[in-house]
Amino acid sequence: MDITLIRHGRTKMNSEGRYCGRSDVDISSEGIGEIEDIKSRILNKSYDGIYVSPLKRTQQTAALLVDRYKIDQRLKEMSFGIFEGMTYQEIVRKYPKENEHWQQDFIHYRIPEGESLWEVYQRTEEFIQEVSDRHENILVVTHGGVIRCALSRVFGSAAHFFKFSVGHGSITKISIADGYRYIHSG
Repeated sequence: MDITLIRHGRTKMNSEGRYCGRSDVDISSEGIGEIEDIKSRILNKSYDGIYVSPLKRTQQTAALLVDRYKIDQRLKEMSFGIFEGMTYQEIVRKYPKENEHWQQDFIHYRIPEGESLWEVYQRTEEFIQEVSDRHENILVVTHGGVIRCALSRVFGSAAHFFKFSVGHGSITKISIADGYRYIHSG
């Protein structure tokens, strides 16, 4: 089974270094350009399943690439709760105690009014397991956090999350065969 993961095009919040999470924002003109740049690499392949996060930026990205897709709630970006829409510097100033807890246990700490990385990892795992039982070749348009969870899953631990960089408009491919998982470069 092959999973091709596309990160949505850049948004204004992304360009400003803000935690975008569940903010339902549009992709920017720069983001549209990022997706146009990869379009030809996606269109010449066939997929027996296409899944997209329900957030606006991923649906706008998908609409630039394909005509039809299924929405899956598990593909949403992590909810940053009280940190939502802030830069890291703003979080440090406004929520120093919560930020300290987050830094001490970035996997299990549940951001107030948000979720933990572990919760995102678990729902990503559930999604991949479910679709791998039904499809051979899928396309997924989602968010950087979900893609990094999927990549961490290849190594069997959410602890690998910060070892990956996933650019806007990037293509990442994971293959699952004979009980093994592989990461392919775009």
